[in-house]
Amino acid sequence: MRLGIIGCGKMGSALLAGVLKSGVCKPESVVVHDAVAAAQEAVSTSYGVASAASNSEVLAASDAVLLCIKPQTFPALLEEIRQWEGPPRLLISIAAGIRIAAIENGSGNRHRVIRVMPNTPAMVQRGASAFARGSTATAEDASLTGTLLESVGFVTEVTEPQLDAVTALSGSGPAYIFFLIESLVKGGQDVGLDETTALHLAAHTVAGAAELLLSTRETPAKLRENVTSPGGTTFAALESLRSDHFDDIVRRAMGAAHRRSLELGDQ
Repeated sequence: MRLGIIGCGKMGSALLAGVLKSGVCKPESVVVHDAVAAAQEAVSTSYGVASAASNSEVLAASDAVLLCIKPQTFPALLEEIRQWEGPPRLLISIAAGIRIAAIENGSGNRHRVIRVMPNTPAMVQRGASAFARGSTATAEDASLTGTLLESVGFVTEVTEPQLDAVTALSGSGPAYIFFLIESLVKGGQDVGLDETTALHLAAHTVAGAAELLLSTRETPAKLRENVTSPGGTTFAALESLRSDHFDDIVRRAMGAAHRRSLELGDQ
């Protein structure tokens, strides 16, 4: 498979690193382009992949193209794809809020489209991604997209309306976890730890808890119960969280993210 990547920012680079590390693609079968020449050159040099002079050159040299650019620059890219007269391609978009129909229509209704919502832990091959097929995307296209995304973490297929929920959960989710870690660090400092020690303990605690959940396949509720002795320290902390309606706070935050995702898609 020949893979093209338009957009050499953090997510484009993370996906490239993943597909190369996993062996899904070889460097000689990948071509990249970015509006910022320095970014394009850095990625091309670092990974040993071809550097294209234009987006059209990427389309000509690829079977599937990852569209890893910011949503505000998408209209110009779609117009360029519309004007390109080559054969249909598989377009895999990671642009937040850009609906499949907009990509299909904007590119001239000739290309197969899959829309992806990744998240930033893909940069360390621990991402959580979901994708939805466009109207003409095939099962083979879905399988290829799944293989590409598996190279940087977990992936699942959903319907496009569910992508707004995915955005609220895993797309924005890393920021919620970072906010939690910030709070844990401040709490650690409040009770006598220095910032560095508190940060390391908090980060490893979050990572370890997630790994325990995934490896044991127990429910989060069961694992929580396992470390909560009646009248103990964890019990006291959880009672405080419940009294402050911690679960409602998280769900309201996700609801706000979901509503904003819907709004962006309608713009």
